[in-house]
Amino acid sequence: MRNFFIIALAATFLTACGNAAKPAAEGKDSTKAETKDSVEEGTPVTVTTVDRSGLNDYIELNAVSAFLQKSYVKATANGYLQSADVYPGKYVEAGQTLFTLQTKEARSIGNSIKLLDSTLKFSGVTIIKANQHGYLTQLNHQSGDYVQDGEQLAVISDRNSFVFLLDLPYELRPFVLGKKNVEMLLPDGTKLNGAIGPVMPTVDSASQTQNVVIRINSAAAIPENLIAKVRIVKTAKTSTQSLPKAALLTDETESSFWVMKLIDSATAVKIPVKKGIETTNNVEILSPLFSPTDKIIVTGNYGLPDTAKVKVEATKEATP
Repeated sequence: MRNFFIIALAATFLTACGNAAKPAAEGKDSTKAETKDSVEEGTPVTVTTVDRSGLNDYIELNAVSAFLQKSYVKATANGYLQSADVYPGKYVEAGQTLFTLQTKEARSIGNSIKLLDSTLKFSGVTIIKANQHGYLTQLNHQSGDYVQDGEQLAVISDRNSFVFLLDLPYELRPFVLGKKNVEMLLPDGTKLNGAIGPVMPTVDSASQTQNVVIRINSAAAIPENLIAKVRIVKTAKTSTQSLPKAALLTDETESSFWVMKLIDSATAVKIPVKKGIETTNNVEILSPLFSPTDKIIVTGNYGLPDTAKVKVEATKEATP
């Protein structure tokens, strides 16, 4: 009787273990099926085609605004500045009165002469005028100051001499001196067209850069010492094939490059390429030559092996 009870208990235990193992096996089979379906669906990607419009390679350099010509207003005698209707930044015309100066002798004896003879119109006042038009960029004295003959009173920067001075590395001269116009970008986003002018006959000994004059035609007032970005075309290609930078893949050493190209609706293969010039958004593909209908993966391509299964979600238009 005891042996019969032990056998019945063992049979019940084995049945329970079998029932528990069955759902586990079913769950494992279900996971395999989902993985297989995911693999069959492929990696989601977007594709694009090659662009065959022009592509330009630019050099970006700095240029600083400056006034090439400055006029220095000086005292013509020893005396006191009686009035000065001037302030830094004011625009003055040539011949405009800037200062009136009374000599110390006139201040000392002027009242005495008037008491002796009121008909005498003695003032001893000298008028100092601007000798050119421009902005008062420096003011050294104000009304009431005593100044000596020849002492500097103010500095006028000639508006017509306003330019940008490009800091040109000497090795880049061939790319710049043959150009007539350049594109300039101010810090506030304003774009200007500049005309390349004379080249200064000296080179900075430390940086080995040479100043090139760039003249602009702008109605807006631009302050001195403003740094602008100058874009100069280094290489211009009117017709070449290019792709978005995101489409180009490379190894850790950046010694080899490739793209992922679709050979059918769901398979992508690795195509080694040789790249050329780069712009902000695009990169030139020198070889191989792709056809206008070739589909190149532009997103979702990172880490894809050769002959990978993919799922195309969208096609992006080629942008120059």
